[in-house]
Amino acid sequence: MAAPGGSAIIGDGSGDASVLLRRPGGGLVSEAQARLFTRLEALGIASETVEHAPVFTVEEAQRLRGEIPGGHCKSLFLKDKKGGLWLVVADEARAVDLKALAKQLGAPRFSFGKPDLLREVLGIEPGSVTPFALINDPGHRVTVVLDKAMLKQERLNYHPLANTATTTIASAIIVVWLIPAMIVGMAMGICTLSRS
Repeated sequence: MAAPGGSAIIGDGSGDASVLLRRPGGGLVSEAQARLFTRLEALGIASETVEHAPVFTVEEAQRLRGEIPGGHCKSLFLKDKKGGLWLVVADEARAVDLKALAKQLGAPRFSFGKPDLLREVLGIEPGSVTPFALINDPGHRVTVVLDKAMLKQERLNYHPLANTATTTIASAIIVVWLIPAMIVGMAMGICTLSRS
């Protein structure tokens, strides 16, 4: 199977989503990441990706990512008391009070989504939560909430479906192009998250 940019698949040929692709410039990406990068390119979205050791927390990311310019973000995969799924995306320094956020959004009480549900709905592992994973939600099960303050940054950084890299895009793209173009029909809102 040929991959974007003439890359070749590395793996056992089983078609498993964990099959890895080699990029022309080196480095390995999963089949899902290759699909993401192909989609970004098809939409004319400029992006830059830097690979790094796996990171699982904001603190680890701050230590390991190097000097990647732009706003660095965190994404929270949440489930409300009635089973609704939410992806809250904010600046990494923003404290998010789940109780206050649920009240602000008029949603039932929030808790963090379980790892198995994250894998099922967004096709990613814990530590890799990102708005890019919405490409894996064709059923539009997830409602997205973007922190308005985060969008004031000129460039934003997110994991490209794995916590072993950081992809930078223009902040306007996340609202105007990326999310609506990838997943038409998804519920999305932009709000000022209350400070805790």
